Amino acid sequence: MLGSVPPPRYATCADFHDEKGTVVDSGIALWFPEPDSFTGESVLELHGHGGPAVTGLIVTAALHLGARRAEPGEFSKRAFLNGKLDLVQAEAVADLIDSGTAQAARAAHRSLAGAFSAAVDDLGGELIKLRMHVEAAIDFPEEEIDFLADEALGAEIVKCANAFGILCERAHAGRLLRDGIQVVIIGRPNAGKSSLLNRLCGHDAAIVTEVAGTTRDILREHIDIDGLAVELIDTAGLRDDPGIIEAEGIRRAQRALANADAVLFIRDATEAEAGPPGETLPDGVPVVMLRNKIDLTGDMPGPVPGNQDVLNVSVKTGAGIDALKTTLANIAGYTDLGEGAFTARQRHIDALEAAKAHFERGCTALRESGAGELFAEELRLSQEALAAITGAFSSDDLLGRIFSEFCIGK
Repeated sequence: MLGSVPPPRYATCADFHDEKGTVVDSGIALWFPEPDSFTGESVLELHGHGGPAVTGLIVTAALHLGARRAEPGEFSKRAFLNGKLDLVQAEAVADLIDSGTAQAARAAHRSLAGAFSAAVDDLGGELIKLRMHVEAAIDFPEEEIDFLADEALGAEIVKCANAFGILCERAHAGRLLRDGIQVVIIGRPNAGKSSLLNRLCGHDAAIVTEVAGTTRDILREHIDIDGLAVELIDTAGLRDDPGIIEAEGIRRAQRALANADAVLFIRDATEAEAGPPGETLPDGVPVVMLRNKIDLTGDMPGPVPGNQDVLNVSVKTGAGIDALKTTLANIAGYTDLGEGAFTARQRHIDALEAAKAHFERGCTALRESGAGELFAEELRLSQEALAAITGAFSSDDLLGRIFSEFCIGK
């Protein structure tokens, strides 16, 4: 494509040729011989002019000359397999691209830089110390010192337990940064659902009229609450005798409720108390009741005294909206860790919980029966579960699932 191999790691101006020698574009070529590249393999980057037509010509020329299109996540997967990144760092590439808030982007960058991996490795190091202590006691039973009952072992166990607690908390916050939460807004017609969506978004995302049943379908918008990505879903008004089109909107609203992390049920504070019609709300999902239009009733904004699950708000004036945002963050369990934050995925949470469970079972066996062998085995299983986070111990099936979620190429 270039006519010659450019000097390594220098930006070189060049013409890009197709298989017939025709120039399809001119731009910058960058040549990275192995192992000094992102993937650890020899890589040629071609920086051409923008636009789908020119880019298409360059890609077609490369394909005709023997290249093939990259599979989803292939570059990051190659970097992982060649030891350039661990699995957490590879996943952080996708998380950085998909970041929904500025805080999530910064946290993903810290994961890419190795902050999460370092925390996992530190905990793994503590587990190794414990294993060495316990297995030495098992291997040398003739020693008069009871290694399994000394204070040093107890201190190491406490240290590991604290490390598990801290890392689980940080990983949970990291998952919320990456995934955010989904909040569904429901209520009867003209209660103020679409107006609430517009107020939270800061712009007119939904049509608002005085005609009941204006919203016929669900509407999705994303907001940022102190770094927490929140997907808001506005739904059709819930009532017992809707028209045919409106009834379909209500059915879609009920499907959205099934996947909700939280529900905002908004009602008109000027009308008599009323809940959602029928068995609308799913089990186990937090529900915040909003009494809207307090600008007409004179009620104080914020939580209702004696009932923290009910908030007085005025969508028209914005009164009580800050309290609502705080409530949503609290429901999610979100804590802004600032510069200490990193992104995490549900598989990381699951692996951490599994590692913690093995550690705790081992501690119980040691405490209740002095079973050093069982303790050592549970520590081994704990370390194995922990190693799955960074990819030190991962199955091929797991790798296939992870990288299939990436965008094409990256």
